[in-house]
Amino acid sequence: MTLFTGVGTALVTPFLNGEVDFSSLGQLIDWQIQQEIDALVICGTTGEASTLNDEEHIATVEYAVRYTAGRVPVIGGAGSNDTQHAIEMSQALEQVGVDGLLLVTPYYNKCTDRGLIKHYTAIADSVDIPAILYSVPGRTGVNISPFVVKNLRDHPNIVGIKEASGNIAQVVEIAKYVDDDFALYSGNDEMIVPLLSVGGIGAISVVSNIIPKDTHLMVKKYLDGDTESACNLQLAMKSLIDAMFCEVNPIPVKAALYYMGKIALEYRLPLCEPAPESVELIKSELSSYGLI
Repeated sequence: MTLFTGVGTALVTPFLNGEVDFSSLGQLIDWQIQQEIDALVICGTTGEASTLNDEEHIATVEYAVRYTAGRVPVIGGAGSNDTQHAIEMSQALEQVGVDGLLLVTPYYNKCTDRGLIKHYTAIADSVDIPAILYSVPGRTGVNISPFVVKNLRDHPNIVGIKEASGNIAQVVEIAKYVDDDFALYSGNDEMIVPLLSVGGIGAISVVSNIIPKDTHLMVKKYLDGDTESACNLQLAMKSLIDAMFCEVNPIPVKAALYYMGKIALEYRLPLCEPAPESVELIKSELSSYGLI
């Protein structure tokens, strides 16, 4: 049931004149696959899912599924702070043919560990496709603890976790409770190699929007046993990664794709164009890396 090994790009959602720009989305998908990416995550945090209405969200995932046409797995973001809404979105994405789901923790209203277990169990029980848990407490205020993972790991539809807590000690603790049937993915681009070193099998990445081949290669080399080359790639991309988070994601990475000539520079409020000093940093790092 493992959805993928390697790197899944948390793909941006291009906009044009206030609407989803499906033409640019298709071009991004083609480029990502040409650059050897292992999977695509559609309508996650980087895809600005929080400002897509349900109709747009489902249509965007459906387009990605149809356009990708099985070339790589397509994973749809379906998390919500309302369990019933998450169930409905998960079932809708299953109906349009998505390969799997990415389920962020409930936000704002939050919940206890016990509530998290009930929340994820209810969603996973409602579908017949695999799901990846998504822990990003810096955004949601809710952490998926090792205790929660231990209690969910045996659900047949829960196949992994995107761990974006930034806490490597917690990742190590989670790794103690899972086996090869449960995938650990890094949700922090600067910590991909460290997570691989404790049993991870890949990453769900922001920086791979702009350097898909190098991000894929870093993970592949590590898993193939060439840890030195993987470490060198991780260090080489560190400054570029930092630039992609100089403002809240996905502001910098969408700007980077714009300067690379791949999408229009358009966001949905409350996200907006980066500040002039951020633009200078983004352009400088893109240039240093040879991307513009």
